[in-house]
Parts: sequence; structure tokens; C-alpha cells
Amino acid sequence: MPTSIETIGFIGLGVMGEPMCGHLARRSGKTVLAYDLHPAPLGRLAEHGVKAATPAELAAQCQVILFSLPDGKAMQAVVAQLEPHLRAGQCIVDTSTSSVAATREIGARLEAKGVLFADAPVARTREAAAKGDLSIMVGASGSTFAYVKPILETMGSDVTHCGPIGCGQVVKILNNMLVFQHTAALAEAIAIGRRNGVPPEVLLPTMAVGSGDSFVLRNHGMKAMVPRVFPERAFSVRYSMKDLSYALEMADAAGMDLKGAKLTMERLKQAEAAGHGDQYHPVVLEVIDPL
Repeated sequence: MPTSIETIGFIGLGVMGEPMCGHLARRSGKTVLAYDLHPAPLGRLAEHGVKAATPAELAAQCQVILFSLPDGKAMQAVVAQLEPHLRAGQCIVDTSTSSVAATREIGARLEAKGVLFADAPVARTREAAAKGDLSIMVGASGSTFAYVKPILETMGSDVTHCGPIGCGQVVKILNNMLVFQHTAALAEAIAIGRRNGVPPEVLLPTMAVGSGDSFVLRNHGMKAMVPRVFPERAFSVRYSMKDLSYALEMADAAGMDLKGAKLTMERLKQAEAAGHGDQYHPVVLEVIDPL
């Protein structure tokens, strides 16, 4: 049986993790301990009552530990560091985007030791993270989902149980696959429109009130691609390549040839080769429609 939750740990305070941890501290009513390689976010979160701690201290003191890490390799490394110190009844929640196969292997290994596991990757933008308005897709047993749902609701407005361990990653990865493909399609539309006398500042708002409307058009398109503003410390080209590689990994395992996803990966690789690897991923516009 899971233990009652008094203290929650959080590892990884990057662009998404820092605001998520802040909402957790303000809204959960629990003691929150956190760890990051960089001291700056820990200093900012201290204002909200978050206490800095080492991974070993998190394992010793926390009933639930959440991760928000760059990729599956980082997640596996953190699990390996924590695992010798974990006890039956504790719970690990990975809000990172990680390989489905690795997620299921780690989840099965931990649950065999009595440690609960949920994959709970997050979707939407860093603005949504700041507002506590994320969509969180959860892979876990029904009882584990019920246990962690109140925690996840402190940082997300839509918390969905997608199935057993790994299913949260499946949904998140496919969600992102569609986002990247749609972003590339928008870049093509912008390129064609611009060459035929319709600038993007007219094209996209007009499509937004028609059947071509979408979240990607209104957010990635109108906020980044129309003004051609592609900041760093947003969801970068390299992060996009990582997530899309997970989708292609699933497709290979299923014996499927995803031509659209492969073309999108080629465009992301072109953007990286052009020096845009650390920029917000809608920068693929610069390789599809260079000015």
C-alpha cells in the first residue's frame, strides 16, 4: 500500500520543471524538496517554501518524487542514482518525455520492488506551465493514478489516465509528432502564401477563423512563426528531434514506415545543421521559407 503523502520531491527545475514545482509548493499543502544541478531556480523557488535537497535526501524523506528531465537517458540516470535508496510504498512520477520501452522496463523493475511508478509527461507550452494549465498524460495502474492525480492537478488543468505504465508516453510522443508535422505544414502554407501575395500576418489569422484552425496555428504559428521569433530556452529543435525519434522508434517496433514523420525529422535535422538546434522548434520555417 502507498504511504500517506507528507513530503514531495522534485528533480529537474528547467523551463517546465521550475514553474511546475512552484505550483506544487503553493497548491499542494505539502512540504516540497527539490534538486537541480543549477542553484538559480532553487533560489527562486525558496520564496515559495521549496527546500533544496540532495537526491539521497529526497529518497530518504519523500513519499513521492517527481522528475522533469531533458530526456530518457537523464531519467534512467536519476533512477539508477535513487533506486538503491528507495523503499516499498514510495512513488516515482516521471513528467519527462522518455522512450516507451525504457519507461516500461523501469516501471516494471521498480514495481517489482514495491515502488509505485507513473509516467506523466506534460504537453502545451511553457506559458501553460507558468499558469499551471498543462495537459498531463498518465500511464499507471488505476490505484497509482488515483494516488498521484491530486499532485498532478496542482500543475495541470487536464490530467488524463491513458492506460498502464508507458501509455502516458505513447500519447505524449504522438501528440508531439502531430505538433511537429503540423508546424512544418504551416511553414509550407506560409511559404506558398507569401509568394502569392498573402503575408503570414493575414494568412494565419484568417485560417484561424476557418476549418484550418488549430492550437498549433494559434500558438506556434501566430506567436512565433508570423513574427519569426524563435527564442532559446523554449522547446528546441534538438528536443523535438529527441521526441520524434521516440515516435519513429515505436513505428519501427510496430513494423510501420511513417513517411510524414520521417520527412519532418529531415526538416528538423536541416534546421539543426543550419545552426538553429537550440532555438524554438517552429524555426523550421527558416529552412522551408528562408527570407
